[in-house]
Amino acid sequence: MSTGALRAHLLAAGLAGTVATSREESLRSYRLFAARDPRVTLGLVPAGGWGEPELLRLMAEKCGVSEDPAHRSGPDVIDPERTLRGLDAFAGRLAEAAARRAPVLFGTGHPHRLLGFYAALADALSAVGCDVLTPAQGRCVDMATRFGLRTHRVDYVRGVAFVRQEEPPEGGREAGAHSHSALPVRAALESAAQAGGPLPALVVGDHGWVCGAGQLGIEAIGLADTDDPALFVGEAEGQVAVAVPIDDGVRSAYYRPLTRYVLNRACLSR
Repeated sequence: MSTGALRAHLLAAGLAGTVATSREESLRSYRLFAARDPRVTLGLVPAGGWGEPELLRLMAEKCGVSEDPAHRSGPDVIDPERTLRGLDAFAGRLAEAAARRAPVLFGTGHPHRLLGFYAALADALSAVGCDVLTPAQGRCVDMATRFGLRTHRVDYVRGVAFVRQEEPPEGGREAGAHSHSALPVRAALESAAQAGGPLPALVVGDHGWVCGAGQLGIEAIGLADTDDPALFVGEAEGQVAVAVPIDDGVRSAYYRPLTRYVLNRACLSR
């Protein structure tokens, strides 16, 4: 897929340009991050002060949101050129992992939206000889939610980790839980170490999967929305290798052109 075609798709699908994430949501996340609320730090322990003004300037630089603190309502924006640059850097890291046949761990806090995107990348890396790791499958993790402490279970689909609620509401089987926590990636890394390895040389994903791994010194790359400042702080401080600014909540089918673009850029297309 050409850069021009992808840029047009980003804007048409709401992946960049004017996005569904509201300015109010983004500013609330910056306020909570400045207060070091674990719901938005995502397992990252920043070295810098990162108050609200500094976060707003960083997010303007990384994502293209308005730097004006008086702009407090309406939809937020992501500069598609920053998204394209991020995807190119993301693809470059995948290409490096493929070249050295590195073990890779994939994980997402957005299984309903992004699992297909990561699964296609996992398939491509596996096809060239990378070990796509699946540690801690079935392991239970107690995670704080808005309903209190709930037990979740680590699961994998096509090599991509996510969590399911152990006892889903109304007794149904949950397809996967939306999660910001870094606890699942810590559980996965602990299980891999206890089993004698291998440990991932690269973690690919979002939310706590990226920040939690990056905080532990593992190369980590991922996607992040305008209300996910932790990944961009991690990138600015060197804990996160690549953070791609993009709306992470659109229909799963809208990420398929990104898959083709990234695989082509990483020379992993089949």
